[in-house]
Amino acid sequence: MRAFLSMLLAATLACASSSGGSAPDSPVDPTPPEQATADLPVGFGTLHQEDIALRIQLPSVLVRALPLDESVIRVLSPDSYRGLHELVTSRQAELDERARRYGVRQPSLWYFSYYGVQPDARFSPEEVIITSAGRVFRPLSIVPLTTGFGEQRLEQRGVQTAIYIFDDGVDVNLPLVVTVQGVPSSGWEANLRRIERERALVRSRAAARSGA
Repeated sequence: MRAFLSMLLAATLACASSSGGSAPDSPVDPTPPEQATADLPVGFGTLHQEDIALRIQLPSVLVRALPLDESVIRVLSPDSYRGLHELVTSRQAELDERARRYGVRQPSLWYFSYYGVQPDARFSPEEVIITSAGRVFRPLSIVPLTTGFGEQRLEQRGVQTAIYIFDDGVDVNLPLVVTVQGVPSSGWEANLRRIERERALVRSRAAARSGA
């Protein structure tokens, strides 16, 4: 699975360039956004994308949703972080311009991948909502990363990816639910506990390195 995700991200980056363990069920203490990235250095994470991505299984399509917030992706391994960070950077101007149309300066960006598990699988990229802090958010805009995304169909084992732009009210440091075509995700609270633990470890590793 890790090899598949690495290949998927590599393919997405190429396309963008050419086109421009269990955890207890205890509550998650919310982390203020400014604290989530404060003193959180780059290059000390060890997690992989599948450790923090949400999975939504549709009848013929597997959907993965991953927030691109720096407070989240900085806990990833250096290669994984670099790939996602550069993916956003390569589309930054377009993402900013689309967000400005809706008066949003700091949008919540998400990486979505659609993987066909059956031949001629269909998906509806617009049928996505995020429930966060008691509010429901629909994508303001979708930036396709792969050719043919707009066709909304997949061959078996085919992949389509895009960056979704949401309002800045989506708080990735609180429990949330991503729903695709009426099917809700589960597990963000467990993922968030994993992220919080890794943030502490990242800071500890960085401090040990600076003190060496």
